[in-house]
Amino acid sequence: MNETLKKLLEANEKYAESGSFGGDVSENRRKANAAGQKPYAVVVCCSDSRVVPEALFSAGIGELFVVRTAGNVIGESELGSVEYAVHHLHVGTAVVLGHTHCGAVHAALCGETGGFAGAITRRIKETIGGETDPYRACGLNVRRGVETLKAALGEDGLTVAGAIYDIESGKVVLTE
Repeated sequence: MNETLKKLLEANEKYAESGSFGGDVSENRRKANAAGQKPYAVVVCCSDSRVVPEALFSAGIGELFVVRTAGNVIGESELGSVEYAVHHLHVGTAVVLGHTHCGAVHAALCGETGGFAGAITRRIKETIGGETDPYRACGLNVRRGVETLKAALGEDGLTVAGAIYDIESGKVVLTE
C-alpha cells in the first residue's frame, strides 16, 4: 500500500472514531489555493449526498480531486477528469469509492433501467450480472471502476485502489 492510501485510511479511521471533520477550509487555506491546486489523491465516488469524501478523509481545500457520478460509474467524462488530475496536477493515486446503501446499485439490482439514469443502471447491471447481494454488487461495481482506470491510465504511473464506505460506521475499507 502506498503512502497516499495509508494517509487516506488513517484519516478515515480518525473520522470514523470521532465523527468530526478535520479538513482545513479556512480563509487562509482558500487564499493559499487560489492560484492553483495540488491535490494528493483523486477520489471517484458516488453523487450520493451521504458520501462526502473530504469529510471521510479529513481533507481540506485543495487536497482531494473529487469526481462524483451516480453509482461511481466511470465513463468518458469521468476518465477525462481523472486524466486531467494525473497529467496536469500530477496526482499519482486514485481511489474508486463505492458505498453501502447505494441507490444506483439498488436500482440496477431491481432492474430499473429507464430514463437518463438508465445509462448508469444498465452499466452497473452489466457489471454485476446475476449478483443479488447489494454489498457484493457494490464491490463488483468498484472493481470495474478500478479496472477501467487502470486500463486507461495505469501506464501513466497512476496507482488505483478500490474501496467501500460504510455509511453507518463511517469506515472505508479497501476492496483489493
